[in-house]
Amino acid sequence: MIYLLIVFSYVLGSIPFGLLFSKWSGMGDIRSIGSGNIGATNVLRTGNKKIALATLVCDALKGAIPVLALHHYYAAELVSNWVHISIALVVVLGHVFPIWLRFNGGKGVATALGVYCALSPWLGLITLVIWLVMAKLFRFSSLSAVIASTLAPLVALCLGSWSVTTLFYTTSCISILILYTHRENIKRLIAGNELKIELNS
Repeated sequence: MIYLLIVFSYVLGSIPFGLLFSKWSGMGDIRSIGSGNIGATNVLRTGNKKIALATLVCDALKGAIPVLALHHYYAAELVSNWVHISIALVVVLGHVFPIWLRFNGGKGVATALGVYCALSPWLGLITLVIWLVMAKLFRFSSLSAVIASTLAPLVALCLGSWSVTTLFYTTSCISILILYTHRENIKRLIAGNELKIELNS
């Protein structure tokens, strides 16, 4: 069952909701707009807040569902660290490297948030608040994601929930992945060429 869940996690993570919703709404291929990313932030740049919100919710849900499915079959505190890390990491990898798009997907931020919420609602909420505060202050989605993902392991350590070790190692692995997916964004931030977001538009 665990191995089936790992495969399921990758397949579910690979569904490109941003691309699908954009095409279904008549906006065309989201990869030809803004940053070319398939995530909610780039969908927001089209000005369609409803589609951006739908993308955010569905990308987060596909991160949460595999973890919730795992806990449905097995008590969370009885599942080993490697299983949690595998399920969580694979679903985010599915979003980043989707088989349907020749392994060229999104950044994995919303999907990671879904994973965090399923592991610990407080972890998910605090990480989201960090992202929102950073986005409000600096107007850079990428910078907000890097800061929030980097702080997530520290938040996990402070929560002291059912398994600090599981949360810490899972968030650490995902944090490394998100830093990797944002490597070009980090270069643009340093060069001053990164695209900003308008939260109030």
